[in-house]
Amino acid sequence: MNLKATILPVVILLMLTGCEPSKSPTPNADNTFQTILADSTLNQWSGKDGYWRFEDGILIGEITPENILIENTFFIWKGNTGHDFELKADFRISQKGNSGINYRSEAVKGKEFMLRGYQADFDGSHKYTGNVHEERGRSTLAKRGEIALLMNGTSSEILARTGTQESLLSKIDSTENAWNQYHIIAWGNSIIHLINGQIMTILMDDGASKSVGNKLGFQLHLGPPMKVEFRDIQLKKL
Repeated sequence: MNLKATILPVVILLMLTGCEPSKSPTPNADNTFQTILADSTLNQWSGKDGYWRFEDGILIGEITPENILIENTFFIWKGNTGHDFELKADFRISQKGNSGINYRSEAVKGKEFMLRGYQADFDGSHKYTGNVHEERGRSTLAKRGEIALLMNGTSSEILARTGTQESLLSKIDSTENAWNQYHIIAWGNSIIHLINGQIMTILMDDGASKSVGNKLGFQLHLGPPMKVEFRDIQLKKL
C-alpha cells in the first residue's frame, strides 16, 4: 500500500473542515466530551506531593525556589484514554515555563509519576507550542507547521505544511495570563494538534517504535521556578 496516497486525502479533508469534532473519526455513542478532572474526580488522578494542587476548577503545577525539581514529573490520570480519542484542555503558563500534555504514554519503570510517550508540547515563549514531542523517546517528531510522515520510527518526511511559523504563532494568545486551548486528536497512526481551533501539527507515525500506551498526564518540567495551569479537561473516546 502507498501510505502517502492513503494519508494525503485524509490530511486535506481535515484541513478543509477545520477538523471540527463533529467531522472527526467515528465518535463514541453519545458523541460528547466528558470532563475527566473536577473536584469529584480528583481520586482518579495522582501526582508528586508539593508540586500540584487543584483550586477553583484549575489544576496548578508549580516549582518554587524552595521546591526545585530535579527531573520531570507528571500529574497522571488513572483512567484509560483508549487508543483513539480527542482531548481538549485549556492551558496557561508562566513566561519561563515548560510543560506538555502526555498521551498514548506509559509509566517509566522504577520512576514514580513519570511517563514516556507522545506529548503535546508547549512553553511560555511558545517556541515549542504545537510540536509533537516524544518524552523519554525520540524527542521532537513534528514541529509546528509540519505535516510529517515518520517511517520505521526514525525516517521523517515533511509532506506539506499547515502554515508558516508566523501565521500559526499569531493564533496563540501570548499576552500575560492568557488561556489557550489545546485540542489533541489521536486516530490510528495519525496525531493532530490544534490550538484555539487552528491545526498546528499533523504526524503520521508508521514506525514500530511508536508510542502505544494509554496513559494521560500533565507535565511539570524541571528547571527554574514556573507555574502551569490547566482547566476544562475533556475527553472523547473514538
